[in-house]
Amino acid sequence: MPKKIIRDEYTARINRVLDFIQDNLTEKMNLKQLAGIANFSPYHFHRIFSAITGEPLNKFIQRVRIEKAAILLLTNRDRPVTDIAFDCGFSGSAAFARTFRDFYGMSASEWRSGGYEEYSKNRKSYSNFSKQDGKHCKDSDQHFRYICSVVDINNNKIKWRVEMENNKNMTADVEVIDIPDMTVAYVRHIGPYKGDSELFGRLIDKLMKWICPRGLFMPPKSQLMAVYHDDPELTDEDKLRMSIAVNVPEDTEVSGEIGKMKLEGGQFAVGRFELAGDEYPNAWAAMYGGWLPESGYQPEDKPPYEIYRNDPKEHPENKCIVDICIPVKPL
Repeated sequence: MPKKIIRDEYTARINRVLDFIQDNLTEKMNLKQLAGIANFSPYHFHRIFSAITGEPLNKFIQRVRIEKAAILLLTNRDRPVTDIAFDCGFSGSAAFARTFRDFYGMSASEWRSGGYEEYSKNRKSYSNFSKQDGKHCKDSDQHFRYICSVVDINNNKIKWRVEMENNKNMTADVEVIDIPDMTVAYVRHIGPYKGDSELFGRLIDKLMKWICPRGLFMPPKSQLMAVYHDDPELTDEDKLRMSIAVNVPEDTEVSGEIGKMKLEGGQFAVGRFELAGDEYPNAWAAMYGGWLPESGYQPEDKPPYEIYRNDPKEHPENKCIVDICIPVKPL
């Protein structure tokens, strides 16, 4: 059997485990159970998992749980810390408090009361300092002001417009809409992805070469998207998970490196942008820093994603028309 087919099969099995862990963080998990999902023997599974993900199994589970807790502490400020600990699979408040302090260097209450901002700022400073060429990312050493305004109210539906104060070309109309559950086929990447258009191109090419021959890509019903499983403000770059995906029928059979998962529906804030390759971070900042604080909504605990609406080669300015979709709930 060719080496590539073998590697793709290994990747597919580990992806099934990653999806299971993400969907069952409140449950107890053991090595035998997860090894069975991957169809590997428990004896070899742990080593295979570490080799493919770059992280030991138990450390991955603990990190994903504590990062989810860190987000919930900010988006559910009235919820008791102990309840959030149980929501994220911790056995009790003492174990959670110890793990949280070891991970972030502060208590959960300190995190809520402003520690998050300091942690995020320190991460960005370290990231910029550690870059070998000494150059800062475009969005890390500038501060932008976003303007958000209501442009239409119709049948109790609100449409907003958000724009960057010093760049009138960076504008988007934003609506909150109901998006149904979706089954998607995906190819996954673990590691840095920010600003790497070649990486996105390779992943899209790989997925489409599987999707199209099976007659599963039928625009406009079909949607090409990028799903972001981790918060880049909290997760180290080399551990970030991102999936390039296309919605498919629920009974679609996948194989090799192509996985399948369900994206939970609900209310989503959808902002439509026309973006050049280096403008994506600013567009996300416009949604989170410009629209969200003015909207009366807060983020919901589901992954956000981008939906790509055109071929940039056919755009007069080679821009990509993108819907940035953020799961939300009332504040």
